[in-house]
Amino acid sequence: MAKQLVIFIAPPGAGKGTQADMLAEKSGFIHIETSKIIEEKFRDAEPGDPAMEEEKRRWLEGELVDAHKVARWLLDRVGKLAGEGKSLVLSASPRALFEVEVELPEFEELYGRDNIKIFYLTLSEEESVRRNSERRICEKNRHPIPRPEYDPRFKDIITCPWDGSPIITRALDKPEVIRERYKIYKAETEPVFNYFREKGYKIIEINGEQPIDKVFEDIMKIFLG
Repeated sequence: MAKQLVIFIAPPGAGKGTQADMLAEKSGFIHIETSKIIEEKFRDAEPGDPAMEEEKRRWLEGELVDAHKVARWLLDRVGKLAGEGKSLVLSASPRALFEVEVELPEFEELYGRDNIKIFYLTLSEEESVRRNSERRICEKNRHPIPRPEYDPRFKDIITCPWDGSPIITRALDKPEVIRERYKIYKAETEPVFNYFREKGYKIIEINGEQPIDKVFEDIMKIFLG
């Protein structure tokens, strides 16, 4: 079977990270999470680097990190894994017009047009704010921890069921920051879909306001064809 590239794009809180993790586990793909790459870069940056400090400040305030940097960081990671024959699932990237213009040609060269699938998980602003407030992730690998109302198995847990690390909340996940991120998403990310369509790609829309398992069921119906 040819290696494949699956792309999830969605507003904050739509569950793209959770769905990408589930698809990776089910299909043996590697999930590359853009936010995790960004966090790694900030963590490993040289102390006192003014450019990185400014990018980190903007990121913590809900603004998008410089698209040029993110695109390069992501392509470096994708290129390495594609060279090893790995199938990948991306969550939240490309998320700006510049990124898709730079990334898509390399994606096509690495995977071929027929092996690229694009999923759009829809979610309203109010639902985005509600879901993201005090969102939980694990400290080690940033696995998203579903809210108990969506999956009772995760009620009252304090460690990640996948890697055993502590469960934490992020400074990013405050209502005012989430609303700003949603507005930026609407302004800068949705034009990405127009670019994909102009290039002949089908955007597969999935209702992201459903329960987690139902969203995944809809994704797998399309994915398995």
